[in-house]
Amino acid sequence: MLGTAGPRLSPNVQAAITALLAFGLFSAHDALVKMLGATYASFQIVFFSVLLGLPFAVVMLVRDPVEGNLRPVHPWWSALRTVAVVLTGMGGFYAFSTLPLAQVYAILFATPLLITVLAIPVLGERVGPRRWGAVVVGLGGVILVLRPGNQPFELGHMAALLAAVGAATASITVRRIGKDERPMVLMLYPMLANVVVMGATLPFVYIPMAGTDFAAQALIALLAFAATLLMIVSYTRGEAAIVAPMQYSQILWATLYGALFFGEPPDLWTGVGAAIVIASGLYILVREGSGQRSVNRPVLQTRSRPETGTYLRIGPLLSRAAKSDDDDA
Repeated sequence: MLGTAGPRLSPNVQAAITALLAFGLFSAHDALVKMLGATYASFQIVFFSVLLGLPFAVVMLVRDPVEGNLRPVHPWWSALRTVAVVLTGMGGFYAFSTLPLAQVYAILFATPLLITVLAIPVLGERVGPRRWGAVVVGLGGVILVLRPGNQPFELGHMAALLAAVGAATASITVRRIGKDERPMVLMLYPMLANVVVMGATLPFVYIPMAGTDFAAQALIALLAFAATLLMIVSYTRGEAAIVAPMQYSQILWATLYGALFFGEPPDLWTGVGAAIVIASGLYILVREGSGQRSVNRPVLQTRSRPETGTYLRIGPLLSRAAKSDDDDA
């Protein structure tokens, strides 16, 4: 019948589509970082990304309904998380500036594997032989991407590995203290630390930015903010087991952007290694999401992509939203 609305998409399908759009924006964000990295130091790019992103962060944090001060309940864990996020930002932005986009993503996709390992001592997670096997196979994929002995091991590779380790450390720390700390403490301290640390390096690396480059820098902050909002919508509408795997779509964007804008044709071994890492990460997500195989579900509950401290983490924001809904009920 004319005028009859077509079938509506299920909430999980809507969430998956929204997440794909969010990670597309994040990939555009990373491509702009790479573009600016050809001229400016990564410290400078991180500094202005945080500085221009702070107004967006304040808008989202000012409505924090949790009463209290900014004193951390767990100061040492909070300090560890802050250091890890700063190192992730430094390593990630430098890696994007110097390495092919697809290669950086392939290494960063090892983050869920590292979270699985860190969950054992930090959260008391029991990891069975199958998840251990996925970790070993996935790390083998990372080695395939790096190909030691067949290509130079550059500082950019080390920076990408540092970013993956830092992101895993930051995420597992949130799982350890997230129930006790205010969302504002979890999110604001890393951003302010980035401003201070990166600002201290500016006298040594600063290059005046052309107007178009500064506009690109502002667009980086805007893309991160928009992608964060879309991720919140996505996790609000759909199940984490559906939304989380969408992060791997970034490898497709990286291949496209790399070929179109940076003269980076698809590399066979990077593709094979990335496929192995992605398959391992997906297997861990499936194992955590089924039955009682994981008590803490550390990877499935890591709802942000690797943190850099240049934009907000969505986990605390989702927790805050859930709390507000409970209070309104």
